[in-house]
Amino acid sequence: MSRIGKKPVIIPSGVKVEKKDLELVVTGPKGTLHLALHPKIKVEISDKEVAVSVGGANKREKALWGLFRALIQNQIDGVVKGFEKKLEVIGVGFKVATVPGKLTLHLGFSHPVEVEVPKDLTVAVEKNVISIFGADKQKVGQFAAEIRELKKPEPYKGKGIKYSDEVILRKAGKVVKVVGGGK
Repeated sequence: MSRIGKKPVIIPSGVKVEKKDLELVVTGPKGTLHLALHPKIKVEISDKEVAVSVGGANKREKALWGLFRALIQNQIDGVVKGFEKKLEVIGVGFKVATVPGKLTLHLGFSHPVEVEVPKDLTVAVEKNVISIFGADKQKVGQFAAEIRELKKPEPYKGKGIKYSDEVILRKAGKVVKVVGGGK
């Protein structure tokens, strides 16, 4: 039995949730999000809450119960508050700049790296901190992961792109032994 799936999702004021065939449409102040529903998942929408249930007693179907309840909750949170991920660019000479629709990164390569920003996301840069805002949690996280993948932090000096709350475990460098020191 899913403990998360049992809880209904509360719909705040200003948010509209509609079910069209196998698609859930959530509309709010930050935008509109669409969620493709699994055929075995039943979604009932009342005036102030959304209830998710599953048809059969199959183990796979029960696994989808809590998942879809969490996805619906994330969509409602996204259209009300939105989501944010922060990335830090660490390294001598590493720079970040934004142009509308593009993110330019100087990461120690022979050329600057340009990344297209998805239309439904907003990117802000302050010094060497990249902030990614959006209503869809999955798209915000995916875009942040793609940027981090360009130059992962290395364990010796910590240079690279990391999440602001990420801790990089440092390794000790080479140890130099003195040869012929005792006469």
